Amino acid sequence: METHKILQSIAIPYSALISVIFGLMVFSFPIGAYLFFNSHIGKDIDYGYPWPGFEFIKHFGEFGGFEIADLFIVAWVFFLIIFTISVLGPKKNFLKVLSTIMAGSYRIQNGNYLVQTIKWFSVLIVLSGIIDIIQQRFGVKTTPPPFENDLLQFFGITLAPILEETVFRMILIGIPLFLLYSKKGSVRLFAKSLWNPNNLAVDDPKKVIILIVFVGVFFGLAHIISDQSWSNGKFAQAAISGIILGWVYYKYGFVASTLIHWATNYLIYSYGYLVSSVNEIPVSVAFSHSLLGTIEVLFVITGLISIFMLSMEYKQKKLEV
Repeated sequence: METHKILQSIAIPYSALISVIFGLMVFSFPIGAYLFFNSHIGKDIDYGYPWPGFEFIKHFGEFGGFEIADLFIVAWVFFLIIFTISVLGPKKNFLKVLSTIMAGSYRIQNGNYLVQTIKWFSVLIVLSGIIDIIQQRFGVKTTPPPFENDLLQFFGITLAPILEETVFRMILIGIPLFLLYSKKGSVRLFAKSLWNPNNLAVDDPKKVIILIVFVGVFFGLAHIISDQSWSNGKFAQAAISGIILGWVYYKYGFVASTLIHWATNYLIYSYGYLVSSVNEIPVSVAFSHSLLGTIEVLFVITGLISIFMLSMEYKQKKLEV
């Protein structure tokens, strides 16, 4: 009874925080498009800059290759589509699940992709912040890879969630889980299990957890050993992020894990570059701006409440067993 009262007391503030983050996500779509096509963050280059990928295609016919605008539009539309999917499903729409939370229910894990996205994204922000604080006390710094042009950086940040979720989640987690737990070699089941591994009948979750942790650690290593890599301080943050993304992918599917990754990249940096563009300051300085500070506080408070809600879910499940 006491736990239920506590949940009821935080239900409305928590719902309000989720709604605010939902609003930030919605507004980030036009903000990102404006920054890419109408701002001057690229300085001497713009959206017509040629993309070096698939350079070999130029040798076939009259095709002149891709511009970064082509890839950005594809990624932008893709995220808009899966964001819409997350609002509507898979079982309940966003507003229905939000009303359930407002009623004080701890069972927020079912029904809607977007609620899961916001919940686990905010948890990821809290854990990343804790790791950063601890590492700074020991003199370990987290330095991003050098980018000479802000437009190219924003372009790379936008594409990364699609590429990395496809490789680290679908290929390195989805395919092994299908091989381990599928009862038949159905193409339809293969596609469904890649989209959401929860469609598989998993009888030994320990193997799943080991796989998720292994891929998460590999995800962390990938951030510090590539040509355009972060400093070594990024390893722990990226590994924890990889584990969370892997768990979300296993439980809720590709939509939720990709949107969390999108939020850590596109969402945050769209507001960072907006402040940078409006105030004509470097993006690194923009993240110290009061607007970004307020948004970070919103994420942290939501994350702390989400962690509490998750603990209540776990406690309740133990009582039900």
